[in-house]
Amino acid sequence: MIPYGRQLLDEDDIAAVAQVLRSDWLTTGPLVAEFEAAVAEVAGAAHGVAVSNGTAALHAAVFALGIGPGDEVVVPPMTFAATANAVVYQGARPVFADVDPGTLLLDPESAAACITPRTRAIIGVDYAGQPCHWDALRVLAGKHGLALVADACHALGAADQGRPVGALADITVFSFHPVKHVTTGEGGMAVTGDPRLAARMRLFRSHGIESDFRQREQKGSWFYEMTELGYNYRLTDIQCALGVSQMRKLPRFLARRREVAAVYDAAFAARPVVAPLARRTGAEHAYHLYVVQMPDRDAAFVRLREAGVGVNVHYVPVHLHPYYRRTFGTGPGLCPVAEAAYERILSLPLHQGLSDADAARVVEAVLASAGSLGGTNTP
Repeated sequence: MIPYGRQLLDEDDIAAVAQVLRSDWLTTGPLVAEFEAAVAEVAGAAHGVAVSNGTAALHAAVFALGIGPGDEVVVPPMTFAATANAVVYQGARPVFADVDPGTLLLDPESAAACITPRTRAIIGVDYAGQPCHWDALRVLAGKHGLALVADACHALGAADQGRPVGALADITVFSFHPVKHVTTGEGGMAVTGDPRLAARMRLFRSHGIESDFRQREQKGSWFYEMTELGYNYRLTDIQCALGVSQMRKLPRFLARRREVAAVYDAAFAARPVVAPLARRTGAEHAYHLYVVQMPDRDAAFVRLREAGVGVNVHYVPVHLHPYYRRTFGTGPGLCPVAEAAYERILSLPLHQGLSDADAARVVEAVLASAGSLGGTNTP
């Protein structure tokens, strides 16, 4: 089975981790700051805050913005549930705005229609690795005095109008899950240009305590105070060593993902039964996912899996999950564009370790599946 995504590790990564295992610091040590600096530089941000996963990064961002009970946050439905869950964790209400039908990115007009006196923030999602309509969202947020958060867990290394994704919102979050561009096993990071927000998120990731063990060791002090209700969302030096090593390979990983995407683009051009998502002018795609829309998606999914092609579906719209229906009264009809797209989308295998032969095999299987389902495509 060709997986839709997977990590690519080499001996440099293994050696970096082994070196930490032989050191004095396994967690909250010098590699955390080094990894934060490496990601922040690529993201175009002044500050990075490493945490245990992408969900923790989203939670830290919502906390740092002071969002809580009675507040609302506009989110898209075409995302992993964590985007909306982070709002719920803080006692606030996620309000689902629909997506653009071509890109499946948050539609600024739909977002504008969702704003009420209770709205405190907008979270945009760089779906599949393509930056959102950030200029329009920034204008909208500024008009209403809202914070802007970028869920860029798909988009490390992407850019919009020449600006890196970490420079487009008040806080931007990344994930380092094994299917992402670089991995720490599990891991996440929030980046920002605001030192106050960075300090709030650092506090939040360590129980709400104003200093960590390493800082107290350096000062020769035992005293600490818990000033906020935080969580244990720290990332270890072991993981950050892997992250630092992986970040050195990010340009190569991005280039390979874009090469594979170009192969798919060429293969599916002028074949309307297999429709890749549209590209935004001026956006530099990071290609975490390569998503196509096909008729009879469920049958295509089965046929491609039987052919050894590990397609997947990203995502079930969040407002259709049982928890959200039960808790917030959401359901079909709330976001019709996202709901219609969900019935047709498939994510094809795309990762930096994908060979030319495997990419060709994916193309052949997709076109054969489309033809067998009544389309006009043939291998």
